[in-house]
Amino acid sequence: MAVPDGIDPATRYNTVARALHAVIAVLVITNATLGLLHDALEKIFNVMALHKSIGLTVLGLTVLRILWRFTWTTPPYNPPIKQWERLTAKTVHTIFYVLLLAIPLTGFTMASASPRGVQWFGIPVPTFDVERDTPVWEAAHEGHEIMAFMAIALIALHVGAALRHHFVLKDGVLRRMW
Repeated sequence: MAVPDGIDPATRYNTVARALHAVIAVLVITNATLGLLHDALEKIFNVMALHKSIGLTVLGLTVLRILWRFTWTTPPYNPPIKQWERLTAKTVHTIFYVLLLAIPLTGFTMASASPRGVQWFGIPVPTFDVERDTPVWEAAHEGHEIMAFMAIALIALHVGAALRHHFVLKDGVLRRMW
């Protein structure tokens, strides 16, 4: 049975995968924006508290998404895509998963050194035993920033590829996830 947009349900991601993709995407873009603008926004509200809470949420949802991913098989491409595109897609998705785990963990490591501790939307969270300006904190700080910029670049690549599939190739790849 076909769906209204003409995509065969057998080639579409399931509802949970699509929902997790959408929610994580919105949270990551929001958090990247908050991170980039935190100096200016800090004058308006406690942006870092929100940034940390969203980061912990992304971490939890990413773990859930990875666990969910093991419960089902990725739907086939219809029509099939080229081998290099499939390999590129798998590589990009793997890097996304690594970044979606590593960025919040490095942020959490840095935040653990804060005298205010870490809270998830006002709920205190146990932290790592890390002190500010130590090699561990410095590595977490640099890693967090570098990986965040990598994620921003990867998001641009990912969106660009999805738009290419939708508007240029018109092959239904984007609609599999929408």
